[in-house]
Amino acid sequence: MAVKERIALNRVVWDLHQKGQKLVYQYFTRRLAEHDVVFFNYGYEEDPPLGLALEPSDEPNRYSIQLYHKTATQAGGLEGKRVLEVGCGHAGGASYLTRTLKPASYTGLDLNPTGIAFCREKHQLPGLDFVEGNAQNLPFPDGSFDAVVNVESSIHYPDFALFLKEVERVLAPGGHFLYTDARFAKHIPDWEKDLDNAPMRMESHVDITPEVMRGMERNSQEWPDVVDRRVLRFLFGLARDNEHVKNSQVYRNLQSGKLSYRMYCYSKS
Repeated sequence: MAVKERIALNRVVWDLHQKGQKLVYQYFTRRLAEHDVVFFNYGYEEDPPLGLALEPSDEPNRYSIQLYHKTATQAGGLEGKRVLEVGCGHAGGASYLTRTLKPASYTGLDLNPTGIAFCREKHQLPGLDFVEGNAQNLPFPDGSFDAVVNVESSIHYPDFALFLKEVERVLAPGGHFLYTDARFAKHIPDWEKDLDNAPMRMESHVDITPEVMRGMERNSQEWPDVVDRRVLRFLFGLARDNEHVKNSQVYRNLQSGKLSYRMYCYSKS
């Protein structure tokens, strides 16, 4: 097979894989929306415990909320700022940050139309809105936001470096990129290269793998119950492997060092 033909075939396979992932993700989110699930991230807990003060209605999602809170407050807070969250999922984090950190506005963006429809119905708060869009082609003018939040989403982006360029473009001067995610060990060199070459200044970074594992250990058993009741049998194994609790495949990957979870703060000059 000629090189051009092989490249074309690889592209077709990649496109099919991406479309398949998108369909599976939309199926999961539709099923989880039926159960009112608003957080998908793995969680976060410190030692000694972070002890974040929460409303009773937020308490069941404590460890997922703590990951959002820790990420979003890296540069001091969001009060009075125009905030964009890229990859907002079902917007549990967007709702919490809007209610507690008092931004001037908060826009949640996600590629999944099913999820965006759920967010618009579920989270009706002053200053909070939702947009369907692509992380690698953000549908906003230059300098539109004072902070961009991205939690556990970028691992799915085909071109992470392009996403970083888009973040820099939509940030106003002095704005911050508040970011946390994981990568498998074999992908870390490329991840670090893209982060080092980001068109923003890195202010801080920290490996939070132990804190994420601790959050997963303390997560309630609600997530496995949701999987058991809402996911079709042929997808059951995939869902179980990605549960937000101890002994899931994700947890074992973090424990063994196959997966590394980190948190970053960048600023735009």
